[in-house]
Amino acid sequence: MKKNTVRICISYSLMIGLWASAFPGIHAGLESYTPEHLALFRLLIGSMALLVFAVLTHMRLPDIKDIPAILSLGFLGFTLYHILLNIGEKTVSAGVASLLVTMTPIFSAMLSRLFFGEHFGLPKWAGSIISLLGVALISFGAADYAHSIKGILFILLAAFSESIYFVFQSRFIKKYGFIPFVTFTIWGATLPMLVFLPGLWGEVVHASMNSTWSVVYLGLLPTVIPYFALAYVTSIVGASEAAISLYATPALSLLISWIWIGEAPAFISLLGGAVTVIGVCFIYLEANKIRLN
Repeated sequence: MKKNTVRICISYSLMIGLWASAFPGIHAGLESYTPEHLALFRLLIGSMALLVFAVLTHMRLPDIKDIPAILSLGFLGFTLYHILLNIGEKTVSAGVASLLVTMTPIFSAMLSRLFFGEHFGLPKWAGSIISLLGVALISFGAADYAHSIKGILFILLAAFSESIYFVFQSRFIKKYGFIPFVTFTIWGATLPMLVFLPGLWGEVVHASMNSTWSVVYLGLLPTVIPYFALAYVTSIVGASEAAISLYATPALSLLISWIWIGEAPAFISLLGGAVTVIGVCFIYLEANKIRLN
């Protein structure tokens, strides 16, 4: 139990830290790349790194009958999510984008309940409400009310698309393991993105080094490692509880955005970040108490 708890804590830390850094990373990448080319470049880098890993570890390929489902989940969890999020961040700040994506755990809980009868439980809902109050405080401090309603809608659609991926991945994780499954879905997500290949090299040539290195970072770290961590946690605690970690992402994203791209948070945003973390800690401690009993 202790070993599992340590692994889960490490996995949550990787998810929160790397996903929080992705929002300012996207913002930096969009200075030189279109949303579509940014998503493609990011997925190409992740896919190539995973191809090397798969060859070195002699990873077995998925069964033919599972390929349509894996391609669909890859499209929803990566292709659609990244394109919609990138388009949204053209008009929405990194901090606001990160708080909008915190709708993913709510969508995941609803879908888990609807399709699998997964019980979210009163403590988790209470912790979620605390976290959402924190997110609301962050939004009051960070929101630029001139941002596009269309951008907000794109990001909410991205969050819903991501939640479908989170909820329906469990069966394939059990069958293939969390690392092969994530690898297959990233490869599957990259294939339809190849329609945007024309023009990518031109943007790479003319892009600033800051933008290009931001995309390389996104491809090697936030695109791959948090999904491994999430798949691992999902295999132990279920999809809805695993997705709860996203509530803490805006708090850290505000700090990273401040350091990386100069989006200085207001005091009320920092207070909201603290409340958000309290909500996540409450959920995690209550969930552990229930498992130990």
